[in-house]
Amino acid sequence: MQTQTKISKSTMTIAWVVVFGAMAPLLDSTMINIAINDLVTSFHSNITTVQWTVTAYLLATGVAVPFSSWLLNKFDGKAVFMAGEILFGLGSIFAALAPNIQLLIVARLIQGFASGLIMPLLTTLLVQTAGAAVMGQMMATVGLPMILGPLIGPVIGGIIIKFASWHWIFWINVPVVLISLALIMWKMPHYPAQNRAAKMDFAGILLLIVASSAIIYSLVNVAHTNRFNNATSIKMLLLGAVALISYIAWAAWRQERAVVPLRLFKFPSFDGAGLGLFIAGTVLNGAMLLFPLYFQNVRGMSVISAALALLPQGLGMLFSRTLTGKLTDQIGAKYVVLGSVVITFIGTLPFYWLGQHTAYWLIVLILFIRGIGAGGILMPLMADAYTGMRPEQTPAATVGTRIIQNIGSAFGSALITTIVTAYSTHQVNVFKQHLKAGVYHVNPAHLQSFTVSHLQAIRLAAFQQGFLVIAVAALVIILPTLLLTNKLKVVK
Repeated sequence: MQTQTKISKSTMTIAWVVVFGAMAPLLDSTMINIAINDLVTSFHSNITTVQWTVTAYLLATGVAVPFSSWLLNKFDGKAVFMAGEILFGLGSIFAALAPNIQLLIVARLIQGFASGLIMPLLTTLLVQTAGAAVMGQMMATVGLPMILGPLIGPVIGGIIIKFASWHWIFWINVPVVLISLALIMWKMPHYPAQNRAAKMDFAGILLLIVASSAIIYSLVNVAHTNRFNNATSIKMLLLGAVALISYIAWAAWRQERAVVPLRLFKFPSFDGAGLGLFIAGTVLNGAMLLFPLYFQNVRGMSVISAALALLPQGLGMLFSRTLTGKLTDQIGAKYVVLGSVVITFIGTLPFYWLGQHTAYWLIVLILFIRGIGAGGILMPLMADAYTGMRPEQTPAATVGTRIIQNIGSAFGSALITTIVTAYSTHQVNVFKQHLKAGVYHVNPAHLQSFTVSHLQAIRLAAFQQGFLVIAVAALVIILPTLLLTNKLKVVK
């Protein structure tokens, strides 16, 4: 019988310092969703513009991932971690002080880039501190705050907005960052630079930034103009396509030196995981953006009630995460992801029919089911991306999957916002035209109540369209799932 290696107290202390340093980005990435309505009101803006506070953050996070690895090669890991914390703190201050939505989006870009530096360091520094042999024990201990962070983030955000203002969602990060910096300086050892000769593919990163940003901007602009064939959207879409094709040509020439080498796409599991992670951005992040707005704008809930309404889904995710790792090891990622997306579909589709007055206990049950499915999607996909690869290909695959995941998350958030807004805008315009043309024969005394009722119905229908797209996207993940690992043995 093999004796289990015990983790020393000093090692666990360092691990807790690293995890605490990641808590501000973990909480901030979910608290913002509950604040969307307040930001719309505060800046006299609209949801399609305000959603860039989420989209820009996610894009910047994806961009920063390769920088995190490069900086860790070039500089002391402790210094890199502190730099990420300082940058996140500065981004939080700029966000809290932002006088308009444009500067808030810029501040969110800074926060997102800092988060993209910090989060990859979380795993890397834990491995360097404790060693790969005890990472299972390590993550079992310090992993709970990482799971609970996104779960309680919306609730904390709701409480802050209720009793203070949206500014404090960002101000609260400042003391957390300061405490984290003090703990890092006090308790964290130095991590020597790993490879000072490492090169960064700046041109490749720039092409990926242009491609993803242009395509997403093209999509969002549809909601602004309510037309798919507007000149700006077409131009941005073409720019994104040219940048993407240019990256493929660049990566073919750079080979292993490209930020995401094309050779990785020769592995079926990487292709399946990458495509699955991209689509999961709509299923997970699109829903994270839509649900708080649904509870506030359709169900008429307060910001705290809306945040609490999300808890059943979080509990479902917490429940399934305890089983996902074991099942992935036993039967492979293929059937774990397949089962998860089907459960997610079952827990999402009912929202296409739920009305304003549906019993809340039914919504709780549906959200819990959805959480069970949603909690089993990302981890198996990310774990299976490395199947069949040589050890030296693993770092590039890690960077590739994280970039794809974050770009997919940004795209998914923008897609769902665009669908809901475009549908609502179109239907409202049609209603106004019919009203003006006298299509509706309504008693003048009842005209106001009729108009309010009709606009509420349009709002509900717009959200239902969003949930339908999310549900269909969950089913679409089944296709790349077919490329994932299957460890089940066929008994003859």
